[in-house]
Amino acid sequence: MKIYFLGICGTAMGNAALLARAAGHEVSGADSGVYPPMSTVLAEAGITVHPGYDAARLAQLAPDLVVVGNAMSRGNPEVEWLLETRARPFTSLPALLHDTVLRRRRNIVVCGTHGKTTTTALCAFLLRAAGADPGFLIGGVPQDPPCGAHLGRADAPFVIEGDEYDSAFFDKRSKFIHYAPHVAVLNNLEFDHADIFRDLADIQRSFSHLTRIVPGNGWIVLNGDDPNLAALGPTSWTRQVRVGRGADNDVVLADFAETPAGASFRLAWRGRPWARVEWGLSGEFNARNAAMAATAAALALRPDDPTGLNLGALASFRGVRRRQEIRLTVSGLTVIEDFGHHPTALAATLDSLRARHPGARLTAVFEARSNTARTKRMQASFTDALARADAAFIGPVSRAERVPAAERFAPEEVVADLLARGRAAVTAPTNAELLARLTATVRPGGARSEVVVFFTNGSFDGIIDGLVAAARHGG
Repeated sequence: MKIYFLGICGTAMGNAALLARAAGHEVSGADSGVYPPMSTVLAEAGITVHPGYDAARLAQLAPDLVVVGNAMSRGNPEVEWLLETRARPFTSLPALLHDTVLRRRRNIVVCGTHGKTTTTALCAFLLRAAGADPGFLIGGVPQDPPCGAHLGRADAPFVIEGDEYDSAFFDKRSKFIHYAPHVAVLNNLEFDHADIFRDLADIQRSFSHLTRIVPGNGWIVLNGDDPNLAALGPTSWTRQVRVGRGADNDVVLADFAETPAGASFRLAWRGRPWARVEWGLSGEFNARNAAMAATAAALALRPDDPTGLNLGALASFRGVRRRQEIRLTVSGLTVIEDFGHHPTALAATLDSLRARHPGARLTAVFEARSNTARTKRMQASFTDALARADAAFIGPVSRAERVPAAERFAPEEVVADLLARGRAAVTAPTNAELLARLTATVRPGGARSEVVVFFTNGSFDGIIDGLVAAARHGG
């Protein structure tokens, strides 16, 4: 079958395209934003990516099925051609995955406001380390496992990132509703995606709908420390395993510690010691991701003896690209790229970097790019998070013209607030100018070590690569 992906360079879309290619389909697609790492991965797999959208080109390609990404909307020329001509069948990505991969698999669906990609990668990694051949679809580019999508054995679990965002412009249900969970991992829950959810209760409703489709012989793996998840109420129709710091949880995460050398923690299962983990990933948030992933993997493989799942492989887990990824270390300067776009994630990452780099000057560079971050809805919380750094460089709001001025995130206001708190803070009208100010301020070889962390869920107009290149030249 010839399958065409509309918006193919999104991480979920790109990895789904790789799955379809592995299943023997002829795959191609189009996107307006073609940039690494996904564009590179697709090219290496021999998948043609067409730049931009062209209805005449789509008609000429004549695919058997068009998969419409959730970033597509009315007005897109290829969407309009599909609707006007009805010449080709189309579907959403989640519906395609359900119908072609998930319907008959024992699926581990990893959900939560934060940490979905890393937790999905961790779960797949642990299953593989235990000798299973799981399928998986990861919404990013992991270093472990070595790819973001794999079909695996039909009788093995399938691990998939369960996004709460809507499925497509014609299907406003959360993606994870399509994913037929056998194990639903609910890692955390906060308000996000203000463009499609009215408030926290609206998101909780969608998560509650997910729990309703977990079968009686399945499990819900729940962050037992999260009050927003506790508010979902009991799930008497299925089994539940709670994971957290509190002693009343089934799986207890204890003794977390972080130093420049790494992090460590202990896990116990219902009072029985399970594992002591020493690894390279940063932050207690990643330790919790590991605990959730280990619990889900153990229930999938060894439900009668979960502690029999050996967690020693975690010591070699390298993480996911663009999640606290070190891009450069040279002459006392460390440059890090992070996908953070929610204030809680920014705060947790900055706290972890303080522990990893004691005494260093910590600079946060932030781009308000997501549909929620571009509004004032969380501006105060973003300011509080950025105040954990010594200095903040704040780029212009991405696609600012799409948000009314009165409702738009205001970098100048954030800078003024940070300056009043005694922090250094800078903004600029363009990202090119922001880079110029960064390169004039941040240099390798200084008397004090420096850590610069970029927070963006997009390309940041290439300024991360720009600073890395400038630092290498200067170093």
